[in-house]
Amino acid sequence: MTTNALSLSRLGLVYLALLALLGLTATAMLLPPGPWSTPIALGVATAKGALIFFYFMRLRERPGLIRLFALAGFFWLAILMALTFADFFTRG
Repeated sequence: MTTNALSLSRLGLVYLALLALLGLTATAMLLPPGPWSTPIALGVATAKGALIFFYFMRLRERPGLIRLFALAGFFWLAILMALTFADFFTRG
């Protein structure tokens, strides 16, 4: 079993980036809520998800069909979130 030192260093950097984003999320929890708190939290969560999908799941190295199904999963999640937010915002 051979491991590429470049891939290990890259995975280490991605891991540190995920830890930094986790720290950013924890720090944002301590700040008072404002109009930008939700978009910032969603942006950080999207960045963490993208890092996990592209590097830890190695989605960049996979064939097109697997990437298509991953994209379909994102699309389905977007539909579910849109319907949830539509329900939440239309209630009194």
